Amino acid sequence: MEAPGGCGSEAQRERVLSVEDWLRKWSTGATAFHKEHGHPLLQKHLDLLVDGRSGLRIFFPLCGKAVDMKWLADLGHSVVGVDVSEQALKEFFSDQSLPYCEEPVPGISGAKKLQSTSGNICLYCCSIYDLSSAIVGKFDGVWDRGALVAVNPCDRQRYVTLMSSLMEKNSSYLLITVLYDPNKYNGPPFYVPESEVKSLFVSRCCGQLHPSAKETGSQCEIKCLQKVSGLSDRHKQWGLDYFLEVMYLIKFVA
Repeated sequence: MEAPGGCGSEAQRERVLSVEDWLRKWSTGATAFHKEHGHPLLQKHLDLLVDGRSGLRIFFPLCGKAVDMKWLADLGHSVVGVDVSEQALKEFFSDQSLPYCEEPVPGISGAKKLQSTSGNICLYCCSIYDLSSAIVGKFDGVWDRGALVAVNPCDRQRYVTLMSSLMEKNSSYLLITVLYDPNKYNGPPFYVPESEVKSLFVSRCCGQLHPSAKETGSQCEIKCLQKVSGLSDRHKQWGLDYFLEVMYLIKFVA
C-alpha cells in the first residue's frame, strides 16, 4: 500500500530530528517504540537470518535497549549494537541483569563501548555514522527494526551506504519498514515505501542504479517477506487509519 498520490512523503523529506531530540525521548520516557518482549517477526523468521548457524556476528543499528539482543546472545551469537542514548544502553544491561564494563572507543571522541563481562554483547554509545568496519568489523547478519525508519529521510542513502560497508559476503539483513499515510503524520517512524527500499539497496549493491536494474542486483537480493497490521490506539491518535509493518530479507551475496 503506497501513499495516496504517489510517494506522498515530500513533507517528511525535510523532517530532521537532532541527537538531542532522541535523547529527550529517552529521558522523558517517550519510548513507546520499545518492545518489552521482543519482536515476533524476528522470532518467526530467525532462521532466515542465521540459516541454522551459531556463533554469528549480528548488528543492531540504533538498538536502544532491545531485548532481542539478549535473546540472540543466549542462542550463541555475538551481538553488537549502537545508539546515541547512553541511558538506553545502560538500561539494557540493568533490565537484563547483565554485568558490563565500560571503556572509551579509540578514534571516536566522546564515544563509549559497553561490553557484557561475558563478552558476547558489545554496545557502542555514539553516532552510527562514526562507526566503520575498522572499528566494529563486519557482520553476518543485521536486525534493522526502528533504524532505517528512524534516521532522517535526507540521510537514508548515507545510512544504507554505511550498512552495506559493514556486511560480510553471504550475509543476511532483516529489515522492518512501516507504511501509513504520510500526509497525516510526519514521523518518526518515517514512511518508507517498497520502491524506496529497492532503490536504496539495489543502487548501493550495484554501485549505481541503471534504468534496467532489477530487484536482484549483482551483489544483493531483496525479498518482501510479510506485511502485518500494527495499527494501535497510539497510531489512531496520530490520525492514522492504517499502519503496516513490512519485513524484508536482503541477502548480500558473493
